[in-house]
Amino acid sequence: MTTITLESPASTVRLEELVDRLLATLFPLEDETVKPTLSLVRTVHEARRLRQSGDLNGALAALADLAAVGASDEQLRWLYAEWLDIARRQFAGENAALYSPATGRAAVLVPPSDDGSTLAVAAVLGMRWPVGKTVSRRSLRGLKPLVKGGASWL
Repeated sequence: MTTITLESPASTVRLEELVDRLLATLFPLEDETVKPTLSLVRTVHEARRLRQSGDLNGALAALADLAAVGASDEQLRWLYAEWLDIARRQFAGENAALYSPATGRAAVLVPPSDDGSTLAVAAVLGMRWPVGKTVSRRSLRGLKPLVKGGASWL
């Protein structure tokens, strides 16, 4: 390994500081309408950083706490795509389902019991459901498998 390819924690911190300064320059905080957008951009980048370091739970938690009020549809779709990628990585191999009632809102649900009539919330995006909440399968329209390409109905 050469010194060029060696990555130290100090260089990572410096890079993150540069990214933060670049984002602050591109999206100044003087305008009130920019604050939610900047928060969304920073949160998605933080979630990506956590995902790349292997902390999928931390990445999902960061995105779950995000209030995307005032974000454009394009930004909400970007946020959803990032969240979905992390959720698929986290719950791969589990019999998980995806519930998405609106743009920028979604939940990953897993069956807690063998009867199959209820599902437990495992991860959320833009919803008020707490992780661990149990919901009835019958009350959810548009429920589909979480696996990639899961467009069939359950």
